[in-house]
Amino acid sequence: MDIKSYQSHAEGFVKHYLLADPFLPYTSVLTGIFLSKMAYDLTESFSSIHIKSYSALTKMKRIEWNNRGISTLHAIFISLMALYFVFFSDLFSDQRGLHGLIVFRSSLLSSFGLGVSVGYFLADLGMIIWLYPSLGGSEYILHHFLSGVAVAYSLFSGEAQLYTYMVLISEVTTPEINLRWYLDISGLKRSKGYLLNGVAIFLAWLVTRIILFIYMFYHVYTHYDQCNELDVVWQDSEGVDENSSEKI
Repeated sequence: MDIKSYQSHAEGFVKHYLLADPFLPYTSVLTGIFLSKMAYDLTESFSSIHIKSYSALTKMKRIEWNNRGISTLHAIFISLMALYFVFFSDLFSDQRGLHGLIVFRSSLLSSFGLGVSVGYFLADLGMIIWLYPSLGGSEYILHHFLSGVAVAYSLFSGEAQLYTYMVLISEVTTPEINLRWYLDISGLKRSKGYLLNGVAIFLAWLVTRIILFIYMFYHVYTHYDQCNELDVVWQDSEGVDENSSEKI
């Protein structure tokens, strides 16, 4: 009885607080930060036991190794989420009779996924700044900052989540790029796996960063009237701010 009671209370806490609309953006971001730390620790534990070349690396290279484990797991997670919402979910479908424009549609799950991604960007950005410039230079900081801000805006405003997920599909290339680094630092640059991974990078880059972006621009073009509403909302909010300041 005690176990069932505890389980019931835990489920209620998750449903009414962690996944409740007012708290979801914040809890999902914190979840992303927590999962990033967990991914770092799991990568470190697994690599130290199962990968011989790991122990021969310098301390900073081991940190970068573990850090790339975080980005790999995040890329797999957010790519799967993005593929689901863009191509399989009815949330952003034109054929489903949902109320509201596509650019303003969101769900608890879609917002949760974006929040986890924001948490990752914050955690990774923190590591890059803390260990600067060992994990990357100013271009990495700029990339993570802009990416985090863009995803966070979509999360907290609920706007353009479809197009945010379309862009996030490009994370499909991250695991292959990280694998290239792993193989290189492990002395396997001349291996067949390194060559095959290079082919995979080319194909993934072609599909997710060129063809997919062409599709995204086409989608924006065919839904241009809805995309224009984003600008209308922005102008309306500016008007409200101006009116408020005039009254004050």
